Amino acid sequence: MEYRHLGRSGLIISEIAYGNWLTHGSQVEAEAATACVRAALDTGITTFDTADAYAGTRAETVLGDALKGERREGLEIFTKVYWPTGPGRNDRGLSRKHIMESIEGSLRRLQTDYVDLYQAHRYDVATPLEETMEAFADIVHSGKAHYIGVSEWPAEQIRRAHALARELRIPLVSNQPQYNALWRVIEGEVVPACEELGIGQVVFSPIAQGVLTGKYAPGGQLPQGSRATDDKGGAGMIARWLREEVLEAVQRLKPLADDAGLSLAQLAVAWVLQNPNVSAAIIGASRPEQVAENAKAAGVVLDDDLMARIEEVLEPVAVTDPKRVHDNVPERRP
Repeated sequence: MEYRHLGRSGLIISEIAYGNWLTHGSQVEAEAATACVRAALDTGITTFDTADAYAGTRAETVLGDALKGERREGLEIFTKVYWPTGPGRNDRGLSRKHIMESIEGSLRRLQTDYVDLYQAHRYDVATPLEETMEAFADIVHSGKAHYIGVSEWPAEQIRRAHALARELRIPLVSNQPQYNALWRVIEGEVVPACEELGIGQVVFSPIAQGVLTGKYAPGGQLPQGSRATDDKGGAGMIARWLREEVLEAVQRLKPLADDAGLSLAQLAVAWVLQNPNVSAAIIGASRPEQVAENAKAAGVVLDDDLMARIEEVLEPVAVTDPKRVHDNVPERRP
């Protein structure tokens, strides 16, 4: 495993992080989830990402149980707040009430006194940003979180939040966007802003929900048990990539991966890590062997010629419009 600084902060994290968005507490039973976490630890992964809303709060509980007994100082545990965690009007968003209540629930489920990074899971149009950042400041100053981050925020909101964080003397150090060789919308505006501000990207979906592994063949049947057949959320996320032209382009990457001595999944994760603003790529898994295999992308350097050949193959199907960042900014609080 290789390790990087999170943005320009002093926090060092594993460049492959383990996340449990669509798996723990949902697709994967607790025993299998624990086996995946153990596999992650065996590869040298020390950074674990979750959120209070994943699997209706169960994902945090499963992760907390799986990490029980590990030396806390040797781990970097990330979680998030924004999406609904209950039926009430205030069980969502980035109000002071919800943030202060949510951090307590997350710490309880994760069985820890603090998280290393507490992230605003989306921008909340229904709450003044000042209120949100002041609540985050109180959490940091109380020792319940060491650093603050955001997820899927556009550049202009990241700039505003960073300015407030400086005033409040708290470290806003990360953004967690979707980023892969097919979805590159952060490159135009978000990455330049974050490079300027010292904010690192902790990216999710580096293999495009599995499409970049090549297992979805053009014209073929969807593999049983794959994310594309998961009715608990996976199928909806992956559907946009299951177009014939995308699947055909991914198949054309196979010879490039073979020449580099990599699997398609390893090539996809390594591609993400070539971006110097990326601090870590989050991988998920339903089986321990997937963790071990994808973690082999750590430390891989793709030369300029290979990067150019990947670009040539995927350019016709990759999404690069920076305005598409706003696709993931809710117009109203859920």
